[in-house]
Amino acid sequence: MKEVFINPLNRNNPVTVQMLGICSALAVTSKLEPSVVMALSVTVVVAFSNVIISLLRKTIPNRIRIIVQLVVVAALVTVVNEVLKAFAYEVSKQLSVFIGLIITNCIVMGRLEAFALANKPWPAFLDGVGNGLGYGIILIIVGFFRELLGSGTLFGFRVIPDKLYEWGYENNGLMILPPMALIVVACIIWIQKSKNLNS
Repeated sequence: MKEVFINPLNRNNPVTVQMLGICSALAVTSKLEPSVVMALSVTVVVAFSNVIISLLRKTIPNRIRIIVQLVVVAALVTVVNEVLKAFAYEVSKQLSVFIGLIITNCIVMGRLEAFALANKPWPAFLDGVGNGLGYGIILIIVGFFRELLGSGTLFGFRVIPDKLYEWGYENNGLMILPPMALIVVACIIWIQKSKNLNS
């Protein structure tokens, strides 16, 4: 049970090991705030959709299981989207279509097919939270470095002292562009694989 939750955080991470959810990792990580919100949104959707599908698993006819999964995920994404519009409108605007695209996120659909349909609700919930957090950790790391090095800010607040700029430091505008997200993810994969090989 413990491994169901812990494995996706490192050894079976959905982004760096399974190579899922890369699109949103490139698209929403130019700043830290949307990265955190996207991470939380995906975690909520994958955890609760896993529970719902696990509860319904014995009653869903096999021929329509994908349709049922899509309906459950779409309903949860709609709820998350409306909550964001109500309580975090600016971030919701920044994320724009990417919240809606959680419906087609391969991590969500993959966990429903691979785990929720074959397991009880509690393990399915842990699996969903673990995979959501595993995905979220990568987004937050990428968002942290892209915003810090690209804009000199974190959560919109300047963190690099003015003195450094006076000495000639400049923000790296390339970090804000999507290709740099891919390079940061590649560096994370390299570090993770090296660490796991040596342990």
